Amino acid sequence: MTPDISLSPNVILIDAEYVDSVAFDLSVNFERMLERRIRKADLGHWLDCVALDGGIQPGENSIQAFFLYEKKTTLDNFNPADLLTEINGMAFKDQIGEFTMEAYPVAKDMTNKGDFFLETMQVVLNFEQVENVMLLPNMEDYGNAVVSELRKNKKHVTLLGMSPVMGTGFHQQILGYSLMSAMGISGEEIKVKSEK
Repeated sequence: MTPDISLSPNVILIDAEYVDSVAFDLSVNFERMLERRIRKADLGHWLDCVALDGGIQPGENSIQAFFLYEKKTTLDNFNPADLLTEINGMAFKDQIGEFTMEAYPVAKDMTNKGDFFLETMQVVLNFEQVENVMLLPNMEDYGNAVVSELRKNKKHVTLLGMSPVMGTGFHQQILGYSLMSAMGISGEEIKVKSEK
């Protein structure tokens, strides 16, 4: 990200490889549990769910989604999947608002994924026009640093991970629920299967 960028009031910051790996784990587990093939997550539907989890109400919202990636330029468990040709520079509009999507690679000779996520997060949080931020870091790898940094935060931030974490300066949501919805897995289906 360069200093001359402009940001929307609502920003979603995503560790692309981490979210893709969580989607893979969920699809494997639910295929076994539900005894059916699980489709790839609908990217637009998933971003809608993340926005709703972040407190955005349907309307004329402007939302930017930044995908940070290191090695893989394809999200194997999402549709669309190619970060460079199908996601970066693309946009869509629906009942939640207008989403613009950008993909940024980690400059491996200068930084690592955790530091890149933290640096980008700090840039986003320091932008005056940004009001609402949804963060999807790799909690296992560098989540503690994210949580520590958010103690000073004054903006509306929602941290999405697979497990609850202790900390202040942010709200929490479970990442798995938005992914399950985007993959067509309903709570009712799980309930029916578990009762058999």
